[in-house]
Amino acid sequence: MNVMTPATAAVTLGAKGLTLPLATGNAYFNYHWLRDNDPTSFDAGTRERSFDIFHLDEAPVARTASVDGDALVIDWANEDHTTRMPVDWLEAYADGSRRDDPADLPRRPWYGDHYPEVARFTHAEVTSDPARRREWLEAIIVEGIAVIAAMPDSDEGLTSLARQMGQVRPTFFGDYFDVKTHINPTNTAYTASALELHTDTPAEEHAPGIQLLHMRANTVDGGRNLFGDGVAAANGFRQIDPEGFRLLAETDVPFYCEHDDYDMRSWQRIIELDQHGEVSGLTISQHMLDLMDLPQTFLDDWYPAFCRFGKLLQDDKYVMRFTLKASECIVFDNHRIVHGRAAYTASSGDRHLRGCYTDRAEMRSTYRALVSKGRFKR
Repeated sequence: MNVMTPATAAVTLGAKGLTLPLATGNAYFNYHWLRDNDPTSFDAGTRERSFDIFHLDEAPVARTASVDGDALVIDWANEDHTTRMPVDWLEAYADGSRRDDPADLPRRPWYGDHYPEVARFTHAEVTSDPARRREWLEAIIVEGIAVIAAMPDSDEGLTSLARQMGQVRPTFFGDYFDVKTHINPTNTAYTASALELHTDTPAEEHAPGIQLLHMRANTVDGGRNLFGDGVAAANGFRQIDPEGFRLLAETDVPFYCEHDDYDMRSWQRIIELDQHGEVSGLTISQHMLDLMDLPQTFLDDWYPAFCRFGKLLQDDKYVMRFTLKASECIVFDNHRIVHGRAAYTASSGDRHLRGCYTDRAEMRSTYRALVSKGRFKR
């Protein structure tokens, strides 16, 4: 957008800022903000701010300011410096809006019949083609889930995939985990029992954002995968039970994960909201919900709301049921997508999932870099 300032209008100087006439009306800008965001305040190589406003002897004040063509030109009173800023760039920030974020995409809710429409890619595509990698990351941002086919049958295959969006993010289980039956299991996932819908590691203060599960072998009877969109379910709950939704979205509740050599604890909200007040996801796990040490009279309302939502979350309307095949990897937002599995017969074959995590922030960072809509446009 190219916003032109009326040629006859003058810039008005004030004690703490100036008023710039724009085609859309007058806009006020603070002097500190203008000086701090001068284009010359940033190093073109590092893309970091090289100017240190703390080193100014006095608060910045404009001696003169005017519009020259498509730029605001400011001559500063207390230093030998002139600022030149594009008017259309200033127009974008005139109302105090957040800087445009190409990764802040609207989420698209999905339901139990969505499996045939889940975004699909191959390992070779996302590791070699930047355009396909961008589409993959966009699918994770918008729908929270994607399937990667033709995975190499190796530990390195999962590592190379994770590194297309960020770094492998360790948890207290380690860098990687292998989901198969264990003789002395420390987690329900390491048995052949059914696993309820949940998000992973809720007991961590900052649970990992993206989960990758690579099916290395799957020849057992049973064990169908269960996946649900927490955004769709929570939005549905908000419509039918607004007070219950409020309780789950505003109350911090305790989670834990405990064994012989670790005791992890955190407080989280069952329903998570973003900066727009929209549902961004869930933190939920019946296995790891800790002792509810909240006032008993408060629990008179909280527990029924929690149970109503838990039952809704398990409704066929919201749950995809399918079998992840060997050589496939399912990648999903661990703060949005709930997952589980049906029970299986351990003696009927071999079932081996290898998993790891990356950070959601790193994934969004990679996406922004791929779409090239950063702040610095040289």
